[in-house]
Amino acid sequence: MAQLLLGAALNAREHPANARRPEEIAAQARAAVVAGAHVLHFHAYDESGRQTLAAGPCAAAVRAVRAACPGVPISLTTSADIEADPVRRLALVGAWTELPDLVTANQGERGIAELCELLLERGVGIEAGLLSAADAELFVASGLAARCVRVLVEPLDPDPQRAVEHAAEIERILTEAGIELEQMHHGEGIASWAVNERALRRGHGIRTGLEDTAVLPDGRLAADNAELVRAAARLYAAATAT
Repeated sequence: MAQLLLGAALNAREHPANARRPEEIAAQARAAVVAGAHVLHFHAYDESGRQTLAAGPCAAAVRAVRAACPGVPISLTTSADIEADPVRRLALVGAWTELPDLVTANQGERGIAELCELLLERGVGIEAGLLSAADAELFVASGLAARCVRVLVEPLDPDPQRAVEHAAEIERILTEAGIELEQMHHGEGIASWAVNERALRRGHGIRTGLEDTAVLPDGRLAADNAELVRAAARLYAAATAT
């Protein structure tokens, strides 16, 4: 089996270990890589502790993580949950001075096509976020697939069975459209582990971390990102053993 990606989404959830300052994010990133992560995703925070897309905090976070984890691909968020106005969001991202390797771009959001175009022109890779079957249909219709690095299959259903069914539905839409991009799957909360397990059985990459879940597969609260990544790495190792 070809190598599957194990991603770590480091912050953006209420948890004692949620990292906000650049040095905290970098420390969590390094620990996640040591635990087995191949790709790092995170959100930047401003001085008041709020998530932001502003150039200064994003640059500081990217520099810190890049220094702590040289050679590891870095992905920043572009979520509309941080800036809902698509014009304002485009201006904020357009002002970035320290570019990440990748961004996550949720395909159901207003203005996402223009944002992707801007980032592609600047040489930033796109991880197309598909939170629903409707997002997957929009992505297929957009024609963007050929220009993306991968898709993120991200069902947010809290129920594990429904989340797995939803992931399967998103995957079916992509398959029927002939989209063969690499896929990375994750869910929300305890359901994330069921989504991860299914993805590995299907030959896809997975993601975990404090953005996605605060709990381990047995429901216990995780201490930090490294503990979550170690749990995902055990699933990964079992699925990819030859």
